[in-house]
Amino acid sequence: MTYLDMRPLPREFYVQPTVEAARNLLGKVLVHRTEEGVIAGRIVETEAYLRDDPACHASRGMTRRNAAMFGEPGRAYVYFTYGAHHCLNAVTSAEGIGEAVLIRAVEPLEGVEIMKRNRGTDEPTNLASGPGKLSQAFGLNLRHNGLELTGGELFIVDDGFVPGEIATRTRIGIRLAADKPWRFYLAGNRFVSRK
Repeated sequence: MTYLDMRPLPREFYVQPTVEAARNLLGKVLVHRTEEGVIAGRIVETEAYLRDDPACHASRGMTRRNAAMFGEPGRAYVYFTYGAHHCLNAVTSAEGIGEAVLIRAVEPLEGVEIMKRNRGTDEPTNLASGPGKLSQAFGLNLRHNGLELTGGELFIVDDGFVPGEIATRTRIGIRLAADKPWRFYLAGNRFVSRK
């Protein structure tokens, strides 16, 4: 059985509280069906962003940029940052709330050669060990913003992997609310972004 044969996580998965969703996405597999082939990676690091959180894009209300966050749970929210990087989020909580989980890093599983070409590196631990690297490796950009994660081109599956120890830390790469312990990763996994 390939990842394409697996049933994507249902919309109900994404309705759970965002911090729980961030923990529960660990170990799941992100899959992107591309013209070059299938790209897949095990999610090893996430961060939760809540509506009342000043670091959350939705904290000041809906804009054209963050509108996908206020849509149905189980959609992709992709944004462009620092004039250089795209970042992939899974929209969580109920429609109209404006919360999401940032997928910070994955462990490459399938389509590794495609990832290497997209990233311009042969180093496995440097392919998707950070949100910008991940989006580049998977070929994700603003075209993917708002896509359903419950089936189609971009989706997340549960292949039965059981995560070991999950580490909880404060989020990184932000200035506001940097003290929130809403970053989760698989302890000891070498594909996690640098601390």
